Amino acid sequence: MPEVTIKYKKPETLKILKGLAKYFDFKISSSKKEVRSINGVTIIPADKNADPSDLSELFTTKNIDASKLRKQAWQRGQ
Repeated sequence: MPEVTIKYKKPETLKILKGLAKYFDFKISSSKKEVRSINGVTIIPADKNADPSDLSELFTTKNIDASKLRKQAWQRGQ
């Protein structure tokens, strides 16, 4: 099914569109995910339902020193 994105400023516009949807058989789904572009790179908001706690076991078994990691990985043109 084809999709159309409509951007509006006034909340009344959404009410009108919902009314029209009943008569013209289309669906309205609100999406608050805003896709932005910075220097040509598309930025998509993260999924807030993601659970990073599953990764804790992966990293706790590795004996990683955060200070040493910062010094090795984040060198600035030395």
